[in-house]
Amino acid sequence: MPSTYKKDKPWDTDDIDKWKIEPFKPEDNAGGTFSEESSFSVLFPKYRETYLKASWPLITRSLEKLGVACTLDLVEGSMTVKTTRKTYDPASILNARDLIKLLARSVPAPQAIKILEDEVACDVIKIRGMIRNKERFVKRRQRILGPNGSTLKALELLTGCYILVQGNTVSCMGPYKGLKEVRRVVEDCMANIHPIYHVKELMIKRELAKDPELANENWDRFLPHFKKRNLSRRRVPFKVTDKAKKVYTPFPPAQEKSKVDLQIESGEYFLGKQAKERQEREKREEAMREKMEGKRKEREQEFVAPAEPGDKKEKKRKRKDGEEEGEKKKKKKSKDVEVNGEA
Repeated sequence: MPSTYKKDKPWDTDDIDKWKIEPFKPEDNAGGTFSEESSFSVLFPKYRETYLKASWPLITRSLEKLGVACTLDLVEGSMTVKTTRKTYDPASILNARDLIKLLARSVPAPQAIKILEDEVACDVIKIRGMIRNKERFVKRRQRILGPNGSTLKALELLTGCYILVQGNTVSCMGPYKGLKEVRRVVEDCMANIHPIYHVKELMIKRELAKDPELANENWDRFLPHFKKRNLSRRRVPFKVTDKAKKVYTPFPPAQEKSKVDLQIESGEYFLGKQAKERQEREKREEAMREKMEGKRKEREQEFVAPAEPGDKKEKKRKRKDGEEEGEKKKKKKSKDVEVNGEA
């Protein structure tokens, strides 16, 4: 039962922010140094080796302020962070663990260092296991980015988070409320719900939050409700039925003939084993002969000489000469006929 004894405290005034996170300082650690050493190690891919080697001094300087030691093993391909005698904040080793995790996921070093701040958290969303088909996975992952990265930029502005889509994961950095929204958008996108619906919803919520009168009300009446519609992509039905009026007959349709009935009609059923094999062999040989004949004709076409412009003129001359000779022969025959007739 909650206490009913309510009395104003002298230190509880309106100018105090109760939700403000105070930074943890060395003097706040009354217990002194840690009794045991804590360490975390993360492997990184080969292509990140050059970048990490160049940016490692910046990471070392940032972790030294918190009293956390870090090592980069290029032989094994791993990054390690561990507590030292100078570590005073118990949560700093967890932030350092998140730092090396983000560096391994291709987050730039200046951006990853922001995880050491108190109000910044990170979340690595694994998206590959949500979809089996690789083509669908690539398409839906591209939806998070949008055309020229516009959808990703809109999500970053609305949630206040840094988002990086890399390989099979989505790395996010920002406040806890924003990380929750980003995870919901990414998971719904992998479940075939377009991120633009969530972008519209977040934009409406952002405008409603500015109105102090609606701060304590339910916003469901203002938010859009999108119905899921499963439309078939087939324009032609799979089975086309004839809807024309047919003559009514009380008798059922004739039964379809089985494979054995068709063999009996063709006479194949009564053939012996050797005759069947001979028939199949003849069919194969006939198909082979047709195929060889077609290939032979294709090979012969390569040796046919192309037509030249001079050949056409010669053909025309030959035709003219042939026609003239034919006319002379016809005239000679007609003369012979007349002479014989007179005789």
